[in-house]
Amino acid sequence: MEDERYFGFLVSDVARLLRTEFDRRVRDIGLTRSQWLALTRIYRQPGCTQSELAETMEMEKGPAGRLIDRLEENGFVVREADPADRRVRRIHLTPEAEAIERTMRRIARQTIHEALNDLSEADRDRAVELLITVKARLQEMLQNKNQAATAAERQVAAQ
Repeated sequence: MEDERYFGFLVSDVARLLRTEFDRRVRDIGLTRSQWLALTRIYRQPGCTQSELAETMEMEKGPAGRLIDRLEENGFVVREADPADRRVRRIHLTPEAEAIERTMRRIARQTIHEALNDLSEADRDRAVELLITVKARLQEMLQNKNQAATAAERQVAAQ
């Protein structure tokens, strides 16, 4: 089937299968997918805002706020006022969440290791390099589109 070799489907399917396998492996920690994903995003971007977290998780601000509320109630995150703007609340992991994050990273490394087990080290490195190249190109495309949109908005506003 042609779709099985289509790059977009393959990337999507591999990502979905990795998430599903990771979900299975971290089930004992007691986190939902959205919770572990949020913790991972906050780990990668400490001090992010609710809006930034919502954007990286591709969700609306309201549901992101409720997710943060649950994580805060469970003792996984704290919200701290931004010293430069008291209206902004920055999200940080607690020591308990940092320990969970270390466990999740270990499980993620093992999952990836097993998934790539049939590839040589050179093939693994090449696959990563290719994906980095594609990611960078897509980010550039989006940035160019956003800059063009902003320029068009300024032009309309100036008229």
